[in-house]
Amino acid sequence: MGGDVKINAGDTAWMLVSTGLVMFMTPGLALFYGGMVRAKNVLAMLMQNFFCLGIVSVLWAVIAYSLAFGGTGEFIGNLDFALMNNTAKEFPVGVALAIPPLLYCVYQMMFAVITPALVSGAVADRMQFKAWVWFVGLWMILVYAPVAHWVFAPTGWLFKDGALDFAGGTVVHINAGIAALAAILVLGKRRGWPNHPMPPHNLPLTLIGAGILWFGWFGFNAGSALAGNGVAVQALVNTHLAASAAMLGWLAVEKLRSGHATTLGAASGAVAGLVAITPCAGFVGSMSAMYIGAIAGGVCMLAVGLKSRFGYDDSLDVIGVHLAGGLLGTLLLGLFADVSINGAGADGLLYGGGFDLLGKQALAAGSVMVYSFVVTLVIMVVLNKVLPGGVRVSAEDEETGLDLTQHSETGYALDRV
Repeated sequence: MGGDVKINAGDTAWMLVSTGLVMFMTPGLALFYGGMVRAKNVLAMLMQNFFCLGIVSVLWAVIAYSLAFGGTGEFIGNLDFALMNNTAKEFPVGVALAIPPLLYCVYQMMFAVITPALVSGAVADRMQFKAWVWFVGLWMILVYAPVAHWVFAPTGWLFKDGALDFAGGTVVHINAGIAALAAILVLGKRRGWPNHPMPPHNLPLTLIGAGILWFGWFGFNAGSALAGNGVAVQALVNTHLAASAAMLGWLAVEKLRSGHATTLGAASGAVAGLVAITPCAGFVGSMSAMYIGAIAGGVCMLAVGLKSRFGYDDSLDVIGVHLAGGLLGTLLLGLFADVSINGAGADGLLYGGGFDLLGKQALAAGSVMVYSFVVTLVIMVVLNKVLPGGVRVSAEDEETGLDLTQHSETGYALDRV
C-alpha cells in the first residue's frame, strides 16, 4: 500500500525528473534513427517513434501496467490496476517506496514507450504505418507486459529466481532486439539491399539524437534506483563511464578494420555502452562499468557486421547494438556484480559469487529471447495475412518513400525555400 511508507520529497523530486528524462529519450531515439535513414523516409521514422508516446501511454493506463505489475502471479499480472484503478493509492505487491505510487506507474510507462520504438530502427524504410500501429499495440500487450512482469515485478518468476536487471537489459533491450529480428524475417529486405548503398542522410541529426539519448539515460539508469540515494549516484556514474569507454572501444575496432573512426561509429558506440550497462548500472563498481562498456563497444561493432554475413536486413543495427549489447550486459553482470555496491544484488563470478548469478542471468536472457521471438513472429505473420496489402509497403511506395506515401508529407521542402 502507498500509505505504508512515508513520502520523501527528495526521492519524489528525483523520480519526477527521471520520468521526464526517460520520456525525452523517445524523441532522442527518433532523431538518432531519423538521421540514419534516407531523406525520403525521415518523417516516417520520426512518426513511428513519436507515435509510441501516444499509443503505449494509453494502453499502459488502460491495461498494460496492470498486466505487468498487478496481482501475485508469476507469469502475468491481473486487472487490479486496469483503467488506472488504485494506481494512485497502491504499489504493486512487494514494492514499497518513498514516492507516490502513481509516480512509479508513470515512470514505468516511459520504459514501456521506448521499448517498441527501438524495433522501428530494424524495420525502417519498408513497413506500412497501419501495420506499425497494430504491431505496437499487440506487442505491448502480448510481449512487453508479460516480460516486464517476469523480470521487474517482485512476484515474477525470473525476479523470484534471483535474476538481476537494474534498468532493463532483458525487459527493454534483449526483448526489443530479438523482436526486431523476428519482425524483419517476416518483413523482408529493403529493395536494393545490400547491393545498393543506403547511407545516412543527416549524420548531425543522428549525433544530436545520440546526445539526447545519453542525457536521458541518466534518468533511465540512475532513476531505476527509485530513490535519490547512493545507488542512484553509482548508477549515474556507471552510465557515463560505460558510454565513454564503449565509444572508444567501438572507434578502436572500427579504425583497425576500416582505417577510419567515424561520427556514426562514435554515436553507435556510445549507445552500445549505454545498452550494455543498463542491466548492471546499480550493481557494479565504476571500473567494472568501464570494462563492460569497452567490451560492449568492440563486440557490438563486430556484431553489426553479422547482418551482411547472415543476410538479414536490420536497417539501423538494432540487433547488433540492442540485442548484442543487452545480452552482453546481462551476462557480464554475472561476472562483475558486487554486493558491496548494492545489498539488493548479488556477487558475480569475479567477486566470489561463483557461477550461480551467471546461470540465472543466462536463464533470464534465454527465456526472454525465446518468448519474445516466437510471439513477435506470430504477431507479424498474422498481421501480414489480415491487413490489406500485408505489413510491407508496395514496391512503388518504397521507391517513392514513406514520407509521401504513408503521411503525405516531406521532411525537407527545399524546393519551396
